[in-house]
Amino acid sequence: MSPQGKKGKSQELLEKVKQNQDLNQIVNVDEKEIKLVIFTLHEDFFAFYSANIKEILTLEKINFVPGSPEYILGIANVRGDIESVMNINGFLGFQPQPESKENRVIIVSAQGIRTGILVGSVEDVLDVPESSIESPLATLHDNIKPFVIGEIKYKNHNVTLLNVDRIFEKIAI
Repeated sequence: MSPQGKKGKSQELLEKVKQNQDLNQIVNVDEKEIKLVIFTLHEDFFAFYSANIKEILTLEKINFVPGSPEYILGIANVRGDIESVMNINGFLGFQPQPESKENRVIIVSAQGIRTGILVGSVEDVLDVPESSIESPLATLHDNIKPFVIGEIKYKNHNVTLLNVDRIFEKIAI
C-alpha cells in the first residue's frame, strides 16, 4: 500500500472518531427534567422533588409540644403561621440530627399534610434529566428502602431520592 493510501485511511478513521464524538455530545432537549432539592442528614446526601417543597428556612426556635409523637420535634412560628417540625432521621435509622448553624427546615407538603423537616444542610437545588435517576442500591438499610425512589450522582456523592408521600403515609399509620 502506498504512503498516501495509509494517510487516507488514517484521515478517514480520525473523521469517523470525530463524528462519533460529535454524536455522543448531542443532548436530547425533549428529555424531561425534574427539579430536586439536595440536602444532608449527618454525612449522607438525600433529595426531595422540589414540587413537594414550599420553602427552606434557617433553623429558628422549635418549641417542644408535650405528648407529640417522637418524630415531631415541636412547632415553629413561620411568619405568624404555626408549622410542625419533624425529624425523619428515626424513620431512616439515623440518630437525631445534631444542631448546627447549617441546619435547615424544609417545609414540605403532600397528601394534605404540611410540615417542616429538619435537615443537616441544604446543598443545592438543581434540574436533572429524569433518565439520570437510577435504581437504589440493594445494600440500602431496610429502614430506608420503603421511602426511596432512586439515586442520582452529585459531585462524587450518591444522593438518595426520598418519596415524601411514602414518609407521610408512615406517619398516618
